[in-house]
Amino acid sequence: MSHKSIVSIILLAIFCCSGIQLGNAARILAIETFAGKSHWNFMSAVLRAMTNNGHNVTVFTPFLDGNRENYTEIDMSSMFPMKLGMNIVSKRETYSNQFTPISFMMELGRLSCEILHNNEQLNDFLANKLQSDFDAVVYEPGIVSGCLSYLGANSNLPVIHTLPIPINTYTERITYGEVHNPATVSTMLFHSAVPKTFVQRLTNTLVWLYTSIVVRFQELLIQLFNSKPYDLATINPPSLVFMNTHFISDKPRPTPSNVVNIGGIHLKPPKKIPQDILDFIEDAPHGVILFTFGSTTSMTSLPRNILTAFKEAISELPQKVLLKYEGEMEDKPKNVMTRKWLPQRDILLHKNVKLFVSHGGISGLYEAVDAGVPVLGFPLFGDQHRNIDNLVEAGMAISMEIFSVTKETFFKNILDLVNDEEYIKNAKITSEIFKDRPMSPEKSVAYWTEYVIRHKGAPHLKSQALNLTWYQYFLLDIIAVMLIFIYIFVLIVLKLFKFIRTFIHTFIRTFYAKIYSSFSKVKSD
Repeated sequence: MSHKSIVSIILLAIFCCSGIQLGNAARILAIETFAGKSHWNFMSAVLRAMTNNGHNVTVFTPFLDGNRENYTEIDMSSMFPMKLGMNIVSKRETYSNQFTPISFMMELGRLSCEILHNNEQLNDFLANKLQSDFDAVVYEPGIVSGCLSYLGANSNLPVIHTLPIPINTYTERITYGEVHNPATVSTMLFHSAVPKTFVQRLTNTLVWLYTSIVVRFQELLIQLFNSKPYDLATINPPSLVFMNTHFISDKPRPTPSNVVNIGGIHLKPPKKIPQDILDFIEDAPHGVILFTFGSTTSMTSLPRNILTAFKEAISELPQKVLLKYEGEMEDKPKNVMTRKWLPQRDILLHKNVKLFVSHGGISGLYEAVDAGVPVLGFPLFGDQHRNIDNLVEAGMAISMEIFSVTKETFFKNILDLVNDEEYIKNAKITSEIFKDRPMSPEKSVAYWTEYVIRHKGAPHLKSQALNLTWYQYFLLDIIAVMLIFIYIFVLIVLKLFKFIRTFIHTFIRTFYAKIYSSFSKVKSD
C-alpha cells in the first residue's frame, strides 16, 4: 500500500470519527416551533447562512420556501394554526397589561409541544435518526414554557436555539443559566427600553417576580395533574443561542458566552421594486412614507375612528404614502397607494423614502435602522413597546399609543420626523453603528455553529449557573447561613449584655450596701 493511500485512509477515518462529513459539511436538523412569519424570517435566515456555508439542513417548518441545494423541507403547515392577519383589537386586549398574557403565552408554548409531539415523522427523526444522521439540532425554544427542551433532550448532540425576539426573561434561567437584573434590564413585555425611575424599576421587578412565580407554579401544576411525555424530558441547555438583537436597538446587558447576537441577519441584498410601486415612489417630489403593521395583524381590523384619523391626517400630507392594507379602502386619500403586501426591505432602501410607520416588530425595525430611516411607532403587543422605545432612546423615533391617536397628533409627529434634521441625523448615525461589526451575522452563524460541533457542544461556553439550583443561584443558602450567624451573634451579644447588666447591677448593689453598712457603723459609734 502506497504512502498516499495510507494518508487517505487516516484522513477518512478522522472525518468519520469526528461526525462531520468530508468538506466540513455538518448535518443540521432544524425545527420551527411557532407558526409566526416573523419568527420564521429569523430562523430561515439562520438556516440560509448555514447552507450558504456548505452545511446540509433538514428542517420541519410550517412555512415552505422550497428545497434547494443543501436544504430539505418537511411540511408542517397543516398542523400549525397560522399567526397571520390577526385582529388588532383582540390582540391588544390579550396584552392589555404586563401581567395578563403569561398564561396565554404558556398555552401557546404547550400547544406547540403537543403538535410537534404528535408528528410521527419528527418522532422518527428524534428517536432513530438524530444521533446517527445529524451533527446538531436547531430549534426555536418556548418564550414561556420550557417543554420544547425535549426536542434535544435524548442525544448528546449540540443544541442550538434561535431566539427571534431581542430578549427572553421567562425561560432564561432553565435554558441559559443566568437571569437578568430587573433593575437594569426590562422584561419582554415592559413598555420602556430600560427601567430608569424608581417606579419603573419597582414595576419591572414586580413583573419579573410575578411571571417567574406564575410560570413555575403553573408548570408544577401541569406536571402534577396533566403531565405529558415531553414534560418528563431532562432539560438539555443549549450549546449556542442565536439571538435577534443588537446593542444599538436593545440596551447592552450581561449575556453568557454561548449567546451570539445576530440582529439583522434576515436583511437581504435589495431587489428590484415592482414597477408600479417604483413609479409611485419616484414621482413624489416631497418623498414617500411607508406605513405597515406587518403580517401578524390586519390593519382592516382597526376601529373606524382610528382609520379615519389616519386617513384625514395622511390626506393633508405633502408626502405620498405606501400603505399595507388587506382590503379595499373606503375614501382612500389621493396620495395613498395600498397593497396587501409590500417589499418592505427594498422600499426602505430607496432614497426617496422619508419615514417608516411601524408596529414595532423587530425585523422591520432592523430594516429601518439599516436604511437610516426615522420611525413612527405604534407598538401593539409583545416586545414591540421596548423595541420602539430603544429607537426613541437612539433619537430616531417617536412612539404613539394606537387607541388614543388623533388626526392632529399623528399629523404633527409625521411632520416632525420628516422635517427635523435631528431625527434624520440620528437615524443615519444609528445605521452606521448598526453596520459596523467585526463579523457579519451570516459569518457569525457559520463560525459558531462549526465551533460547537468541533468542540462537542462546547460545554466550556455554558454558564456555571446551570450547575446551581435556584436557591443556590439566588444565594438563598448563603443568605440563610449569614442570617443564622447574625442571629447567633445577636443572641451572644444580648446574653453578654444581660450578663454585664446583671454584673453591674450586682456590683452597684454590693457597693451601695457596703457604703450603707459603713455609714451605719459610723453613726452607731
